[in-house]
Amino acid sequence: MDDPLAYFITFRTYGTWLGGDERGTVDRWHNIPGRPRAAPSRARAAHQASLLKHEPVVLLPVERTRVDAAFHETCAVREWQLLALNVRTNHVHVVLWSPEPPEKAMNVLKAYATRALRQEGLRGSRESLWARHGSTRHLFTENDVDAACGYVTYGQD
Repeated sequence: MDDPLAYFITFRTYGTWLGGDERGTVDRWHNIPGRPRAAPSRARAAHQASLLKHEPVVLLPVERTRVDAAFHETCAVREWQLLALNVRTNHVHVVLWSPEPPEKAMNVLKAYATRALRQEGLRGSRESLWARHGSTRHLFTENDVDAACGYVTYGQD
């Protein structure tokens, strides 16, 4: 298979979409694009909430701006091509090209954003800011890249 032209990466802030959520859940058994998510479960959601180490993280406007800047800085330093970015209150969408696997690129972006927020005193050193993983999609065609960029740029409320 050809190398991807870009990656579409999405990840959530800590504690903002727990297993059992009424919107459905993507987990290791329900992780096929176009297939149903795991059904909502109040019991599972309550259990997941009981495991949180602190309140869910909702990014304030100043934090969103700093995360955006950190992603631009990271991509420039690493010579990754940032094609689209949208930092929301409880999740981030990124379309980029990187020679790194998308999971590594996602982890690098999370780390740089976390460091930037902590250096500016916007978040504490003991706080987890991001959910454990995220979604990493390979984009193989120009149409896929254009659709992902359009969604990230114009498909958010």
